[in-house]
Amino acid sequence: MTEQLPADPLHGITLKKILTDLVEEFGWEEMAKRIDIRCFTHAPSIASSLKFLRRTPWARDKVEEMYLRWKM
Repeated sequence: MTEQLPADPLHGITLKKILTDLVEEFGWEEMAKRIDIRCFTHAPSIASSLKFLRRTPWARDKVEEMYLRWKM
């Protein structure tokens, strides 16, 4: 019998979906308080935030962690 790895809770959820859900639930201002990154504090938009998060693994990790804490 082989061991199964735990399922990835983010499997099948796009970064755009994660970001959109968080913005709808918390708003840009609250997100900027929780995760202090410029794309949330200065003229925030989904497009600019996605571009930054896709290039910046540590920031993406923080956003994904916030999403998981909210959903779990």
